[in-house]
Amino acid sequence: MTEPAIEAISSQINPPVAPRRPRSFTRHGITLSDDYAWLKDEDWQEVLREPSRLDPDIRKYLEAENAYTDSLLGHTTPLQKKLVREMRGRIKEDDSSVPSPDGPYAYFRKYREGGQHEMFGRIPRNGGESHIALDGDALAKDHQYFRFGGSRHSYDHNLQAWSADTKGSEYFSIRIRDWATGKDHHDVVEETDGAVVWTRDCKSFFYVKLDDNHRPLQVWRHRLGTAQADDVLVYEEKDAGWFTHIHESTSGRFCVIAGGDHETSEQHLIDLADPDTPPRLIAARENGVQYSVADRGDELFILTNAGDAIDFKIVTAPLASPERANWRDLIPHRAGVYIIEHDLYSGHLVRLQRENALPEIVIRDLATGDEHSIAFDETAYSLGTMGSYEFDTTNLRFSYSSMTTPSEVYDYAMATRTRILRKRQEIPSGHNPADYVTTRIMARSHDGAEVPVSILHRRGLKLDGSAPLLLYGYGSYGMAMPASFSSNRLSLADRGFVYAIAHIRGGADKGWGWYLEGKREKKTNSFDDFAACARALCDAGYTSAKRIVGHGGSAGGMLMGAAANRSGELFAGIVAEVPFVDVLNTMLDDTLPLTPPEWPEWGNPIESEKDFRTILSYSPYDNIAAREYPAVLAMGGLTDPRVTYWEPAKWIARLRATMTGGGPVLLRTNMGAGHGGASGRFDRLDEVAIVYAFALWAVGLADKAEA
Repeated sequence: MTEPAIEAISSQINPPVAPRRPRSFTRHGITLSDDYAWLKDEDWQEVLREPSRLDPDIRKYLEAENAYTDSLLGHTTPLQKKLVREMRGRIKEDDSSVPSPDGPYAYFRKYREGGQHEMFGRIPRNGGESHIALDGDALAKDHQYFRFGGSRHSYDHNLQAWSADTKGSEYFSIRIRDWATGKDHHDVVEETDGAVVWTRDCKSFFYVKLDDNHRPLQVWRHRLGTAQADDVLVYEEKDAGWFTHIHESTSGRFCVIAGGDHETSEQHLIDLADPDTPPRLIAARENGVQYSVADRGDELFILTNAGDAIDFKIVTAPLASPERANWRDLIPHRAGVYIIEHDLYSGHLVRLQRENALPEIVIRDLATGDEHSIAFDETAYSLGTMGSYEFDTTNLRFSYSSMTTPSEVYDYAMATRTRILRKRQEIPSGHNPADYVTTRIMARSHDGAEVPVSILHRRGLKLDGSAPLLLYGYGSYGMAMPASFSSNRLSLADRGFVYAIAHIRGGADKGWGWYLEGKREKKTNSFDDFAACARALCDAGYTSAKRIVGHGGSAGGMLMGAAANRSGELFAGIVAEVPFVDVLNTMLDDTLPLTPPEWPEWGNPIESEKDFRTILSYSPYDNIAAREYPAVLAMGGLTDPRVTYWEPAKWIARLRATMTGGGPVLLRTNMGAGHGGASGRFDRLDEVAIVYAFALWAVGLADKAEA
């Protein structure tokens, strides 16, 4: 199908027209008018808890948009079904994780054949029959949406704390399952972030409660057998711009209360053997200083950027006096070598670091100080440490994959430096890595910055510019995009697509400085880098202008909105999932869940005229112009607390009313899910298939791909 055919189909069907109901406001002497502000339900907090409370006029409009999208993409339904069959055929349906040992048992997660949701189980460490405690399929059967949150067994191995979200709004309810009886206790703790940390006596646990604006600011302790109303408040963060989370310390001795925003952090420890003692502060918050703590006996190992360590370093401090004055460098800072995370075991320190967008694992023997690293030879790959329930072990579990190599899980003996392959991802329908090529090129951005681009395609591709290409990007919050394996992408590669990942500024792919060069007043570097990657791929013969489909989600959806506004001539299509496109209005609304914590990332337009003008200059919704746009598919979730449903809805309404040609522009809102889309592993494939079918349609290959 050619591009004119897209226009022909869209011209036959009238799109919904959102009524204009202008609302004006003035800030810093600048007056703006928003025709579509009415799409934000005034009682949005209640809609998160109960989606049926959505204003009927808004629901009617969203459903009309869904019907329009279905009508335009209806001819791709056979293709979508074919894509789902392919992608499902690459999934080992009765898959299971490698059991992770802890004391007398080894714990695992698994799926049954045909199952949508995980099961949690364990097996005796020395052999015997496995036992399932939580069956996600059974728990989900009465809910349109179901997603597990945290799940953690008690130290005596008798109980399993678990949490689930049944609305998509990320309000998790915690329950306690008895391993012996398979039944839940009467305890139910509502509206939490899902995480649980047990006390050592297994009679109570810590959790984080969300406030009325969906913010995690309070740590509570619940005693088994009591009502939530009787729980004890342990810690409360007074700054609405800070979020608070909890986890077990590396040794299992403490509950770590980790608070912070995107620039600053602060941590406290609670002794799990003496949970009544007040939380102990490690180091008082200092603007711009981040740190995270691991413990070993009476010594702390702290990952931090203190002292201008832009790419982080590791210091030690005594547990008895952990304040910043007592920090001593152990792993010094090296510019350009970004230490992502550190794991601590009784005799070894493990750090995952990245240099020039390639990761490596470095292991330090704490007795001798000797170090060695684990790395691989492919030009682009992904590594990750997987943690352990056990602290006193010399075994490290890690995962490896590349864009052509399915995921592999290894156990690595840190003392003898030997590795054992414990699991390789099975592709039931077959996969030969030799049939594909993964490589990297460097794109030169507007200011000379060299931006890595990871590339996947079938072997034998002719570099004559004729291939369609999907270019994925994110570029925010210091999140790096790993060059990891995805079996779903093979459905595009097998149809002649090149799949590329743009490692743009705003992510930490090339270090923390790479992130800093793509935030706040430098945010437009992210957008320019993405366009530079597209042009470099054209110059290298992988594709050509109007053969590219851009794809991103959340903050990557903002990137897609900016790409459509600023460099739309490069793209045949844009796919923006749960897109953060109404940046200025969201950052001006301090009642929204993420707004105050996001000010360090984007700026505070309420207080700062400079920040207001900066955000206004690039916010995708505010910069829609009377010009031609590529075809656009925006996908949102009604109960999304992170990027609210009205952002993509407003964006599409204004796009359609303003653009002078191109398109079509489509909106699809999942009326029963939130930020992550459909919750079941197979249901999620339906959404991936829509994205891929749209991409194939945008470049004129939908009919050919269906054949």
